[in-house]
Amino acid sequence: MATKAKSGEAKVAVLKGQEAEDTVLQYIKRMNRPFGAVDVSANLKGAVPKTATQKILIALAEKGELVQKIYGKTTFFVANQANLEDMPAEKLATLEAEQKAIDEENKVLIADVKAATTELAKIKSSPTNVELASAIAETEASIANILVRLEPLRSGTTLVSAEDLGQIETEWTKWRSEWIRRRKIFNTFWALVTDALSPQDATSLAEDLGIEFDTSEHTALEKGPLCIPSVLGKRRR
Repeated sequence: MATKAKSGEAKVAVLKGQEAEDTVLQYIKRMNRPFGAVDVSANLKGAVPKTATQKILIALAEKGELVQKIYGKTTFFVANQANLEDMPAEKLATLEAEQKAIDEENKVLIADVKAATTELAKIKSSPTNVELASAIAETEASIANILVRLEPLRSGTTLVSAEDLGQIETEWTKWRSEWIRRRKIFNTFWALVTDALSPQDATSLAEDLGIEFDTSEHTALEKGPLCIPSVLGKRRR
């Protein structure tokens, strides 16, 4: 059973007579490649029925407009190359010049697109007006809070009493001395434990036991002015 055409599809007007012949010939010349009657009719969207297309192709071949080739049971038709217009050298040179000009225009357009893409990426990564307003408000609030905290210092108010400073110094001296004593005990014990181990095995053992050695920050602190005995002595006096 033949399927009905969909209501949304436009109907193609069927060509007849000379109009159909001219349409087939123009199509074959424009494509300039072998075609069978079925292909030509299909590519013309049924404007020329298959049976009529076959007759037109044979008639055009008899007139010398087309060349007919038979391969087994299949017949192909191709435009007669002798009837095709040769491309003059001047026209070919003009087309080549136009191609070069278009290539240059394309290069400029590609550069413009690249620049526009980069600018668009910068714009997308920039904060919006709402985000900027929020960030400015947060910064202003932070500045106001810091100014309030600085006000006592600017007015000469003593925030920490001498007694408090003395207590802090005493606590610092006490617990740093304790830390130095415990570190010495640990280093002595650790040297005994790892004396027969290679450096790699000693490192692995420390990792297994979860031992954390002094970091570069600790070393820098120990060499800094805060831990120099003479400075601490002056501070204690």
